[in-house]
Amino acid sequence: MSNLVRVVVIDDHPMFREGVISVLTSADGIEVVGEGATTAEAIKVAQELVPDVMLLDLLLPGGSGIDAAAEIARVCPNVRVIILTASEDEQHVASALQAGVRGYILKGSSGLEMVKAVQSIARGDSYVAPNLAARLLHQRKRIKTVVDDIPHNLTGRQAEIFALMARGMSNKEIARSLKCTDRTVKHHMTNILQKLNVRNRVEAALKFQTPTAQKLVR
Repeated sequence: MSNLVRVVVIDDHPMFREGVISVLTSADGIEVVGEGATTAEAIKVAQELVPDVMLLDLLLPGGSGIDAAAEIARVCPNVRVIILTASEDEQHVASALQAGVRGYILKGSSGLEMVKAVQSIARGDSYVAPNLAARLLHQRKRIKTVVDDIPHNLTGRQAEIFALMARGMSNKEIARSLKCTDRTVKHHMTNILQKLNVRNRVEAALKFQTPTAQKLVR
């Protein structure tokens, strides 16, 4: 039984698609098993090949990658979808997460980041580039503190970390602020996401945004 991660790439720009395929096929443990250029092809290939991971462009002939992702999630729930796009629009990120997308990667990302994202998502994790997540959360400025309706099963430390994360701080910045290690923050963040029943920090912040807030962290 092969341990290769089977990947499909869907993008309507042939040269870019070929570049992505080249990067992925050069990585150990990844096999590109299909490609396409439209939403119709994306859905068809997903059903025929049932890859582990599918990379979709956001804007495709015949509809958006998000529309295709939502349909793929319905008919092929085992296929994990990554949106690969140049768009940093916060609504696109929110819509992608709501459609069941497991990753959101910018086209300006390095090949190494893309490979790591594919490998992470193949293991069952989710991935949004940390710098993109932090920037989006900072731009919204809707969550500046821990909010009233966050489940009470968060510990005090977890609530502190969530508040700083919601301000757009990275794990390293949170660690410096709380004078602890990156590893400690990552451990707490994993537990926070599990308790809030979300897959990543962006989804957590979007899910719990509210105009009513308490000043927990100054």
